[in-house]
Amino acid sequence: MIPAMPASAAAARARQASSSASSASAVLLRFGRVASMGTVAVLILIAGVWASWGTAQHVLLTKGREQGTVEVTRCADGSCSGPYSPVSAGSQARERVVIEDSVAVAKGRTYSVVLKPGSGEAVRSGPAGVLYAWVPLGGALLLASVVVAGGLRRTRVAWGMAGAGVVLLTAAFFAV
Repeated sequence: MIPAMPASAAAARARQASSSASSASAVLLRFGRVASMGTVAVLILIAGVWASWGTAQHVLLTKGREQGTVEVTRCADGSCSGPYSPVSAGSQARERVVIEDSVAVAKGRTYSVVLKPGSGEAVRSGPAGVLYAWVPLGGALLLASVVVAGGLRRTRVAWGMAGAGVVLLTAAFFAV
């Protein structure tokens, strides 16, 4: 026969069992939140790098690429064009190359550019081109900082990411 326990001891054991179950579920919920928000933040940053790299690779890896200047003479339908004057060895002058029409390009101005291999498309080069190419990453840093602050509760890291994004976007704004 099992000796009878006082009611208060049985209640204490029940509370202890309930407390350990609730702490285990709290740990699982915390892990799930950190894993899911960490994944979202990383995916946002990867998307920013991916969006930036399409242009940045031509600006940063210029060895063996045609470099020169383009004088913008015409802008229409989201692109501008003009004659290309070579600067690098092996590059040939062209009557017309196309550059994306954006806030970074204005009709009547001359820009240093790098030509995309095998095409007549030009990408701005120099400091302004580098900064403009990484603008999508700056936006991704700002967006991911909100996820890091709210979802991961890492406010210092989030402020650092947001600061880096603001610096990048501001530098691109003033350089362009």
